[in-house]
Amino acid sequence: MIKLLRFLKPYRAVLVLVVVLAFAQAIANLYLPTLFANIVDNGIIKGDTGYIWRTGGIMLLITLGGTIAAVVGIFYSSQVATGFGKIIRARLFTHVAQFSLHEFDTVSTSSLITRTTNDTTQVQQVMILVLNMMITAPFTLIAGIILALNQDVGLTWILVVIIPILVGTIVILMSNAIPLFRIMQKKLDKLNLILDEGLTGVRVVRAFDRKKYEEHRFDEANLDLTNVAITVNRLVASLMPIMMLCLNVSSIAILWFGAIRINNGQMQVGALIAFLQYAMLILFALLMISMMFIMLPRAAASADRINEVLAIEPEINDPDHVKQADKQKGYVEFQHVTFSYPGAEEPAISHISF
Repeated sequence: MIKLLRFLKPYRAVLVLVVVLAFAQAIANLYLPTLFANIVDNGIIKGDTGYIWRTGGIMLLITLGGTIAAVVGIFYSSQVATGFGKIIRARLFTHVAQFSLHEFDTVSTSSLITRTTNDTTQVQQVMILVLNMMITAPFTLIAGIILALNQDVGLTWILVVIIPILVGTIVILMSNAIPLFRIMQKKLDKLNLILDEGLTGVRVVRAFDRKKYEEHRFDEANLDLTNVAITVNRLVASLMPIMMLCLNVSSIAILWFGAIRINNGQMQVGALIAFLQYAMLILFALLMISMMFIMLPRAAASADRINEVLAIEPEINDPDHVKQADKQKGYVEFQHVTFSYPGAEEPAISHISF
């Protein structure tokens, strides 16, 4: 997929803006729990109403700024992703238009249609997720851990237990899902091929009364694709309940052991609330990363298939510098023309002149 990133060159300035807005949104989200902890410890507990209003106003401004950054960032990231997909489709169409019959035999027409439409859409959707989530998720994860440690070190063992469980679950599920995504794209190619053959040869099918046979072929290919898709979706769907279980268990553990630490005078109430919010930000960052791992395998398979087409060099190329004819009328002349099919031992015709 990295090879396709060269098509993002027209959007370099917009990409920089999207990255800046994404980090602004992440910083706003990370700063809010600390302010909320200050309101609890310095405002509510001490009864300082003025401090509550001042800090609450700052939180409101930060929330408003983060929301604006998120909305503008989504707008421009969608613009970049759709433009990225448009460039890939245009490049594929232009490249395929130069193919000879031999290249069309190498990559079937149905496969070319799938690669230009479905595969490009998969890559485009992942680009939207990368710009909206993947940029901020690692930063939120690392910064959230640091800020959680700053609030209370004694509760970090909960994160040390939960995070490896989540990472291990993601690795196991994705290692099983990645091969199935590649298989699913090939099954989709086969389904499109059968559909294309049935539509193209519909008169022949009717003439020889082969309608039932063609329906059986299509049903088999459709069922084959369905079974693979169900298996993949079951693997992907199992990730969300596991993630939510870890989120809920970690919340209960933080509140339980945090209450014990507060009762022992080792922690303040505001610090517990901030730690809980940072823990949720950390786990939601892992959730976003896991969503990327769900989409990336299929997009990577689609990107490989797109690159395979773009890597094919057409056998017949027009010259770069064409000489303009002086006369309006011309003629075609063959002199000692030899032609052979690929893999043939002898030429089909040789030394033909006319």
